[in-house]
Amino acid sequence: MPGGRLTQQDRQQIALGLADSLSYAEIARNLGRPTSTVTREVMRNGGPTGYRADLAHRATERRAHRRRPAPSREPESAPQPHGRDAEAVREYEELFTTTLMESGLPKMMSRVMVCLLTSDSGSMTASELARRLQVSPATISKSIAFLESQVLVRRERDERRRERYIVDEDLWYRTVIASARSLAQQVEVARRGAGVLGPGTPAAVRLENVARFLDFVGESLARAAEQAREVLGTKAETTAADLAGPDPDLAGPDPDLAGPDPDLAGPDLDPAGPDPDLAGPDSER
Repeated sequence: MPGGRLTQQDRQQIALGLADSLSYAEIARNLGRPTSTVTREVMRNGGPTGYRADLAHRATERRAHRRRPAPSREPESAPQPHGRDAEAVREYEELFTTTLMESGLPKMMSRVMVCLLTSDSGSMTASELARRLQVSPATISKSIAFLESQVLVRRERDERRRERYIVDEDLWYRTVIASARSLAQQVEVARRGAGVLGPGTPAAVRLENVARFLDFVGESLARAAEQAREVLGTKAETTAADLAGPDPDLAGPDPDLAGPDPDLAGPDLDPAGPDPDLAGPDSER
């Protein structure tokens, strides 16, 4: 039934859709479900290559049996800042978490990242994260340690000496640069293998082709990241300056102070020359 819990028949349809290489969105449309529901179901139960309908159904039943109802620490209808739709925000956070999980980030670390990225401040304390995600402080500590090791977050102390975990504005720049460095290491390993296997041999040629491809991609990636950082950063600064407008103190001299009043500059000189009646003694005299 759309909107309720997935049935065993629903899970069989999901398994068939995965076997036919359908996208999560297409499987969800066939079931009349949100895409996030299908994505979450698959990722919880083995991923797209390991999903089994019967095993997923039994695992869900076991989880439901073990789960004891507990009062929510935060009311579901808690008001969102800026008039946001609380349900829409929750669904988006689930979708974002699933996307990060598909990229290889573990589930709890993905939840912490989404929590930080979707907060207006971009930073939270361990207690705020634990309360928001309803997990233990130890779980938050473990997740933060992993994210720090991947240079995805950093910590600093606020005015109350509390540690706050922060997502920097240049997070994606650092992530892309780290990917470029990883590619550079793979290039080095591939070229070393080409030398070990003997230049000109089929295996060595294959590894050399791999190295050339990854080298080109890595250099292009790093160059694009540097250009994006420079161009987008400059654009943001320019936009801010444009919006601010010229500084009136630097706009130029006040026209009222630009020079002496022409009426006070000296005697008026008739451009036609001196009055002939006053030019000197009369020539007839």
